[in-house]
Formats: sequence, structure tokens, C-alpha cells
Amino acid sequence: MEFLSFDAKEKSLKLEKGAVPVPGPDEVLVKVAYAGICGTDLHIIEGIFPCKSDGPITLGHEFSGVVEAIGTNVTVFSIGQNVVVDPNAGCESCDFCHNGKYHFCQRSSHKTVGIFKDGGWSTHAVVPESQVFLVPDGVTLAQAALVEPVSCLIHGLDLINPINIGSRVLVIGAGIIGFLWSIVLHLQGHRKSVTMSVRREKRRELFENLNLGYQALTPAELKGREFDLAIDCSGSSSAMEEALTLLGRGGRLCIFGVANPSAEVKINPFEVYAKELTILGVNINPFSFPKALTLVASLADTYLDYEQLGIGVFKLSQYEEALKTLKNGHITKAVFKF
Repeated sequence: MEFLSFDAKEKSLKLEKGAVPVPGPDEVLVKVAYAGICGTDLHIIEGIFPCKSDGPITLGHEFSGVVEAIGTNVTVFSIGQNVVVDPNAGCESCDFCHNGKYHFCQRSSHKTVGIFKDGGWSTHAVVPESQVFLVPDGVTLAQAALVEPVSCLIHGLDLINPINIGSRVLVIGAGIIGFLWSIVLHLQGHRKSVTMSVRREKRRELFENLNLGYQALTPAELKGREFDLAIDCSGSSSAMEEALTLLGRGGRLCIFGVANPSAEVKINPFEVYAKELTILGVNINPFSFPKALTLVASLADTYLDYEQLGIGVFKLSQYEEALKTLKNGHITKAVFKF
């Protein structure tokens, strides 16, 4: 098999070949079809975000594929089925897991597929049966590669709902996450009350290609405007500070994008008090993967076209070009196709 090996100490990626792994009794061998590059992956490669550091690892926590082999105890799946992988799981024994908050589990955080265990930047990946899901009818394997980020988005929706129709919503960060938030809001009936904050003209062009009828404005163009809800998908502390100044009374800031762990945000506590502002964080996707499968099936025909979303598709051997193109802002997301 071919895979990208990442060395956390050297901050280096290398294309390598090796033997196809054999699944354990409770594992599934997935022949990967599509694997996304997430903003978190970029943070990992830059040394900002933690990952396995005691040896090489294959990154990639957003991937879909076909079942190629199953372990002796696997009963739910069969060879040839289209599947998608949830990289996250809990230990099922700690207080957090028992209280339905396994995304806070400290025992299993080091087992995340594609961050601490080998993931999908490979022709093959072995994953626990419990973290594998069937791709719904009508959803392509390319679209299924977006289920993981959509599952995180659904957790965010669960936390910030209700968002009343007509609410003035600002989405910050014109990458794939900001685009996904925008199309989900559109699906829910939000129309001209949603605004996208863009910093690059190319991203404005890509966003307008979605034909949602939303405005795309630069931070300078946003001055003097007021919003009921701001959803930060950028992870930028300065963007979060700007968002707080744009919130009206009773406004809410949803911090969805992953920030640099050392970043800080300056807050005017009097403004928070006087306006009764709410600041809310969203961390991964507890129990939202099944919902994401249903939502992706609903979005598939109308919204999830790679070209319209500005997604670039690359071979695994083109990983350097994929990373460069993504960082340059010429695409909203890079996906490996096998």
C-alpha cells in the first residue's frame, strides 16, 4: 500500500510504501477512496496541534472507502460495502463517557484515528468496527468524505439552536467549514440574513459560486453592521475579537474553528455584561455522526458538488501541491482521491 508518513519531531511528510495491514478481530480494513485535508491537519504539520509524537503516523481523519476485509468478530459489515469513518470514540468507562460527553474523555483522546492512530492518507486504513458507518444510498464516496466535518457542524447546531429564521448570522472564514455552515443554514430556510466574512477575493468568488444569495463582505465592509449570531470557522483570534464588536444585544459568538492553543482573545467584559453576550465553543462530534449521514444525504443532490464548493482533488503523490494550493487560498479544501 501507499501512505503518507508524518514525523512530528521533524515536521515532515513522506510518501512511502508498505504491506497492507491485517484487521484485528474487532476491526475493519477500509480501502480508502477519498480522504480530506482538514485545517487541523495543517496545524499538526506546522507543529501547532498535538498528534502522535513517539514515531511516524499517517494523518487523515476525514475519509471514506470500501470494506476490503473484516475481523473475525465483525458482524455488522461485509466486504464491498461503502463506508465512512468516525475518527473519534470514548473509553465508555469514565465519568464523561457515562454522562454522554465522550468528546471530553481523557482516556481515549490519544486513540483518535488520523491524529494518534494511523488514518486515511493511505490506500488502506484499519479502524475499529464501532467507528465505521455505512454510506447512505444516493451519497457518493466523494460526498461521504465530508461527513466528518458535517458531524462536527451538527454538534455546533445542537449547541446553538434555535437559530430563528431571519436572525442576522455572520459566518467567519470562507473555507470549506464556512461553506458547509452556509449551505446548512440555507437548507434550514435562512436566506438574505446570512453574511460571509471573506479576506481574499478568490474566496469571495468561490463563495458566490454557491449561488446561495448571501452577501460576502470583507472585515472593512462589515464595519457598522450588527449580527445576532457570529460563527467563527477561521480559528483566528483577531477575527473572534472583531466578531464580538459586531454582535448586537443578546448576541452569540460560536467558536467553531480550531485556534492555535496559545492564542488569546481580548474581551470587553462590560460589553458582555451590557449586551448579555454568549460565547460558546464547539468540540468535535459527540453522537452526531448518524445525524450527519442523514444531513449529507439531504444535501447531496443540491449542495455537495466538489467543483461548486471549491474543493480540489489530488492524487496522494501530489500532497505537496495539495497543501500549497490549499494554503494559498485557491481552493476551500483539498481531498485525496485513490
